[in-house]
Amino acid sequence: MVINRLKLTMMLLSGLLACTGCNATERHDEIELPPLTQPFKQQGLRQSGGRDMQLKLKHEHKLIHSRSRLNQSAPIAKRDHKVIAKVAASHRSVSLPNEPVRGIYVSGWVAGSKKRMQSLIDLVDRTNLNAMVIDVKNDYGQLTYRSELPAVHAIDGDRHASISDIKGLLRKLKAKHIYVIGRVVTFKDPLYAKKYPGMALQKQSGGVWRDGQGKAWLDPYQKQVRDYNEAIAAEAAALGFDEVQFDYVRFPDNGSKVDREVRYSDQQGRSKSDIISLFLREARTVVHNAGARVSADVFGLVTSSTNDMGIGQSWRAVSGAVDVISPMTYPSHYSTGMYGVKSPDLSPYPIIRQAMQDAKRRNAIMERSGNQRTASIRPWLQSFTARWVHPHQSYGAEQVNKQIQAARDQGIKEFLLWSSNCKYDYRS
Repeated sequence: MVINRLKLTMMLLSGLLACTGCNATERHDEIELPPLTQPFKQQGLRQSGGRDMQLKLKHEHKLIHSRSRLNQSAPIAKRDHKVIAKVAASHRSVSLPNEPVRGIYVSGWVAGSKKRMQSLIDLVDRTNLNAMVIDVKNDYGQLTYRSELPAVHAIDGDRHASISDIKGLLRKLKAKHIYVIGRVVTFKDPLYAKKYPGMALQKQSGGVWRDGQGKAWLDPYQKQVRDYNEAIAAEAAALGFDEVQFDYVRFPDNGSKVDREVRYSDQQGRSKSDIISLFLREARTVVHNAGARVSADVFGLVTSSTNDMGIGQSWRAVSGAVDVISPMTYPSHYSTGMYGVKSPDLSPYPIIRQAMQDAKRRNAIMERSGNQRTASIRPWLQSFTARWVHPHQSYGAEQVNKQIQAARDQGIKEFLLWSSNCKYDYRS
């Protein structure tokens, strides 16, 4: 069914529920996002930041003093830049996968378990799966292996490393011809924010801003924050990951509310999507030099949105900056009536079909406008049961294959399956 723009907007306004970044609870946070057809409204919010001038004047002195104190603890990155320079000097060539990537998510804890990891390797052996997305930096800001980066050591970021021998694990997977992707949770990083609060998003009234779950987020406008994540990505590439995937490469959701509450660091006239794109482009250069490709996860509705949805993720900003873009198109995350589907969780095929049609259309628009490159499309698909959704269904091999078929019917042969507990009912 073809949905006109007005009807699509009304459906979103009636109750928008979109995909969020990976987390330990099936990425099912409820979020508030702007309508798909109001890019100029978002631009206005970005310029004013939702800030009240009287509040600004009242707290100006307090904020300046607070930032000065907090930023004194910011780490010196020179040694980390030396690591990056060493990686870049190696110039390991980037290798493309031999066939379309068909992968599953593997948490750091599961990757560090010989028994659990072997069961997933066996799954790959007996099906047409050929790839794994393994945590490098997880949702808590912890690295899953022992790092050589001074900035990681400074915050004990690898203290709880769950993978005892990362090089040995990579060798084992490559011997099985498994394409290995390293997942880096980027700007949602409570560990780094705890050590260096000046690098976190700040409240208008002073102090570290926290989301609804009490978690601190790093400020993407801070160069130190971008450098830290770039260094981790470069190290993962140098270790031998075939690809580095950035997750939570965005600002917190419910962007207009966040803009009213947060004072960002010096934006230098750059929008949220500008800084996200800048980070991805800079990281791509370093990661490419280390011999790996770069991908990024985005909200599922980014495929259909004409703006950055208040989080800095526009299709144009991300697709033009990475090799692969992975919209998180879980049917359970779409609101009732989206794309003309009454119960999205019960109808995986039409949801994925429409999302992929829109994604292809976004790339085509970019290519027609003379953009030099667009990313390959590789969606995240639902491989879990969304029990919090009503009505919902159990997602097993049949529901997973309907999503895969919907993408394939649109010419998209790659996919990734998400399950936070890393249990998959998949048959090829």
